[in-house]
Amino acid sequence: MKNINYLNYFFVGIPIVLILFGYLTNQSSGNLIGCGLLFTILTGLFQIVIGAKMLIDEPNDKMLQAYIISVILFFTIWVFNGLILYSDILYFILLFIPPMLAIYLTIIIHKKANK
Repeated sequence: MKNINYLNYFFVGIPIVLILFGYLTNQSSGNLIGCGLLFTILTGLFQIVIGAKMLIDEPNDKMLQAYIISVILFFTIWVFNGLILYSDILYFILLFIPPMLAIYLTIIIHKKANK
């Protein structure tokens, strides 16, 4: 679990470092910021896979169940809004959900690694 914890820190930290470094260097092309934003896709994929695997290993863990339900709810609302509602306000609200989910799973992994 400690290795998963360190790997999670890597996947969460790299986009932050790239975006901050791109911002601080005042790069006109925005390559570092763009790479940091694209790396968040890998971060989300990693966290969804790890969260699902942890839930398979511990199916009675309420925190992991809440995480997976939140992920499924996020994608359901995102697709529903894209196909039916077309609400810009809802898209704006959905923008803040993935970082909160990433922080939540990071807390879960940290607690399990330091048990």
